[in-house]
Amino acid sequence: MLRKTVTESFGATIEGLKASHLTETWDCLAPTPVYSKKSYNNSKVYNARKASTVWGNSNIPLLPQYAAFVNGVAVHSMDFDDTWYPAIHPSGAVLPAVLALAEVLPQQSKPSGMDLLLAFNVGIEVQGRLMRFSKEASNIPKRFHPPAVVGTMGSAAATSKLLHMGSAQYREVLAIAASYSGAPMTNAATQTKPLHIGNAARRGLEASYLALLGLEGNKNILDMKSGFGAFYTDYTPDMLPGLDSYRWVLEDQDVAIKRFPAHLGMHWVADAATALRMKLLEKNLPLVKIKKVVLKVPDARYVNRPFPASEHEARHSFQFNACTALVDGSISEESFSDLNLHRQEIRDLLEKVLIENPHDNHSNFDTMYCEVGVEMHTGETITERCNTFYGHWREPLQYDLLKKFKANASTVLSMEAVQGIIDTVANLEKVTDCAVLSSYLQVKEKTN
Repeated sequence: MLRKTVTESFGATIEGLKASHLTETWDCLAPTPVYSKKSYNNSKVYNARKASTVWGNSNIPLLPQYAAFVNGVAVHSMDFDDTWYPAIHPSGAVLPAVLALAEVLPQQSKPSGMDLLLAFNVGIEVQGRLMRFSKEASNIPKRFHPPAVVGTMGSAAATSKLLHMGSAQYREVLAIAASYSGAPMTNAATQTKPLHIGNAARRGLEASYLALLGLEGNKNILDMKSGFGAFYTDYTPDMLPGLDSYRWVLEDQDVAIKRFPAHLGMHWVADAATALRMKLLEKNLPLVKIKKVVLKVPDARYVNRPFPASEHEARHSFQFNACTALVDGSISEESFSDLNLHRQEIRDLLEKVLIENPHDNHSNFDTMYCEVGVEMHTGETITERCNTFYGHWREPLQYDLLKKFKANASTVLSMEAVQGIIDTVANLEKVTDCAVLSSYLQVKEKTN
């Protein structure tokens, strides 16, 4: 059947994608009676005696929307989650939503591991497709935080897929989710930023519930500049490819995995500064003899923070991360503690940092680079440049990815639970009830 609109093609694709498509990659005072009834029915969903897990805390079960919110906030709380291209944190809005929903579905409708995997990938796919409708989206964002825009759409697509809706309902889900989308970049580097992903997870799930109850929106939401196009100045939507030869975006564009909890751009500057530090050590040149530090980085204002005042600002500061790598030779979670943030040797070095924005260094996670140079009091200059950091999609973490997961998860979960998650994910296509993952995510007494 010929699809007439982009929105229609999205609905048909969400409905049509099957497990066989997966590869190894992986204020209204007088509302109308109909709307009032749907809102009331939705409120009954909130009052349902069904609860989902708050990851890392078995004593606070929440309604699925709220569990998705809390877990989504946790995912992005330290800016340690995956990053894709165009610039988006793809998993944070999707995984908390589908896991929260999977826990509360009726026993006869419990999704399998393959159901979860398919829904998750659909949520990622919708985000990737939408962002490719804008060249502006390819660059480090300046107006809207992407997870609050396409992340909401991804959560909606994934959760509606898990609910096995029809093509027309999928279109309504996307329309409702679009009205839930958007958050300003000005809250980057604040405690509020993680709320963007938490809200995206929650609101996407709510959109699915509302569509399931019959709420309707604009059926051409993805086709219109006044629709989803309102978020991008150069929005040019297109139909999705046919299912017979469908190729997932993730097959052609992998994600970046961070080695330390900070904005992705900090990983370029950290690797360059670490390599430069090695040269200084080889030459027996102490840091106190540095006269000037020059960082050649893209023009991205929200990560240009000469003297960060909080851990969140420090995670979004080219200057702080460069100086920390020069002083310590590496960056970790502890680097952003108050003690390390206000170290005198870091503050002294920050006073010497200059930022340059070369015309060929664009705010783009696929093409950007970072060059760190120092001028010594003797006049000697030394530089190092990073084009691709370890963890970027061109240089994946490989075995260190598992090491990262174990290090983080074991701070709140028993090693038995951590290994249970690893084993379950490794064999997810064979799991009959994916809610087993949530059972592992509950806090239990640790055993050594």
